Amino acid sequence: PGARLAEGVQVGAYSVIGEHVEIGENTSIGPHVVIEGHTRIGRDNRIFQFCSLGSEPQDKKYAGEPTRLEIGDGNTIREFCSFSTGTVQDGSLTRIGNKNWIMAYVHVAHDCIVGDNVTFANNATLAGHVKVGDWVILGGFTGVHQFVRVGAHSFCGVGTVLLQDLPPYVTVSGNPAAPHGINSEGLRRRGYSSEAIMAIKRAYKSLYRSGLSLDEARAEIALAAQSEPAVQVFSDFIAESGRGIVR
Repeated sequence: PGARLAEGVQVGAYSVIGEHVEIGENTSIGPHVVIEGHTRIGRDNRIFQFCSLGSEPQDKKYAGEPTRLEIGDGNTIREFCSFSTGTVQDGSLTRIGNKNWIMAYVHVAHDCIVGDNVTFANNATLAGHVKVGDWVILGGFTGVHQFVRVGAHSFCGVGTVLLQDLPPYVTVSGNPAAPHGINSEGLRRRGYSSEAIMAIKRAYKSLYRSGLSLDEARAEIALAAQSEPAVQVFSDFIAESGRGIVR
């Protein structure tokens, strides 16, 4: 009875909506879905059958605190996905942004922060405390280690295992992940100019193909970033990496 469902929400047969759940306008919930915990879901989402959203985090430190899951607007969440709430050891929040395409069997663990317009293919899995930027694509069966950051517009091939931070724009595959250029096709589709894409390619070459040390590559990229905002994003990400980067 405590659940708050806005106008136009549809809930399929045998689904269970918990007392602390809030669901925005025109979101549809398929059959056999469980939404629990302190969970807030925005408007115009499509959540398919057999999903589990807002369950307790799979973390032995969790002791029943009222942590949260927030899901934005316009997401498609396919069958058998599981998203956990956060933990008090981090920000007490797991957050999924807007207009994301999340395929079957995807798991988003506690304290993950996912941006907008991402595509997670079947069985992609985020461990705890992962941060994913906008427009990221994770191929099927991609696994992301805890505390890893995944930069905007990056692309992971099928079966990729990410153990370190993945800079923006970079395409990787393999176990462990290895770099294979930039996501130039994705950037073109999103309106990046030819000049910006070429500048990003040059920054990629400085980092991955020049033979420079990491510090030398950082300095060269930082210099290039002064004249190209897209490279500034690349430069800032590398400078702020805590786990080291895929290289």
